[in-house]
This record gives sequence, C-alpha cells and structure tokens, in this order.
Amino acid sequence: MTSPQTLRLSSLVLLILAGAATIAGAWGFQLIGGYVPCKLCLEQRVPYYVGLPVALLALGLMVRGRARAMTSLLLLVVAGVFAYGSGLGIYQAGAEWGFWPGPSDCGGGTAAPTSAGDLLNALSTTRVVSCTEASWRMLGLSFAGWNAVASGAIAVLALIALVAHRRART
Repeated sequence: MTSPQTLRLSSLVLLILAGAATIAGAWGFQLIGGYVPCKLCLEQRVPYYVGLPVALLALGLMVRGRARAMTSLLLLVVAGVFAYGSGLGIYQAGAEWGFWPGPSDCGGGTAAPTSAGDLLNALSTTRVVSCTEASWRMLGLSFAGWNAVASGAIAVLALIALVAHRRART
C-alpha cells in the first residue's frame, strides 16, 4: 500500500509533468505544426501559466515539510484553476460540436496594423481562426476537448495530492 507521503509527492510531480507536457504540446502544435490558436484557445492556456507555478510552490513547501496549511491551500487553488481550465475546454468543445453558441468575438488575430499598407497586407495574409470550428481532431476530440480532459485530470491529481497531504498530517 502506498503511504500518504509517497502518494502526495508522486501525484504532485505527475501533475506538474502532465501540465508541462500539455502546455508544451499546445506551443508545439502552434510553433511547429502551424496551428493558429483562437482567442479562447489562448485563454485555455492561462490555467497552465497560473497553476503550474503554484503547483511548483506547493511541491517546494511539501518537500521542505513547511507551511502545511499553506500547502493545502495552494493545492486547492491548483485544483480550482485546472477545473476552470477544464470548463473552458468543455465550453469550446461544445461550441465546436454546435451544442451551444460560442463567443461572438472569437477569432485569431495578429498585431494591429500601423499603416494603411500594413492593413492591406494584413487583410491578405491573416487567417482568422474561429472558436467554433475545430482545426484538428484525434479520436473525435479537438484541441479544446483534449484540454478539457487534460485539465480535468490535472485537477483530480491536485485533489489526490491534497487528500494525501491532509492524511499525512495526522
């Protein structure tokens, strides 16, 4: 049987590795694969930018055996941030499937043109990306769908680490 100390550390390390791999994958699809993210896609990255540093801080406190109450609070924040990220993914995936309307202001964008010539050039080269059209699917899930799965799993890992951390205290 796994001890609470081992479970809390392993689940937190797995959370950090899974989160880092997920956000690296998103950047890889964008920079290497050429997939242009929409506004909502970029918003779905924010939980990784917020949650992973908080998870690293919690891991540091946990390893040092300090600030046990703060560690619990940080793990709860991580779970909440990634649950929010999963909700964003579900929202976008549902809009892509036509279950509900997506945001009306969602499209990919570039920097604002500074001159008329730049504007004409931007009009001919800009590819607008809709939040309601999946640009890629694997096993029936789009980027947003996979983000919902990944963020949900990361939130669950944070809760597992939290419960194990609380059990290790007693």
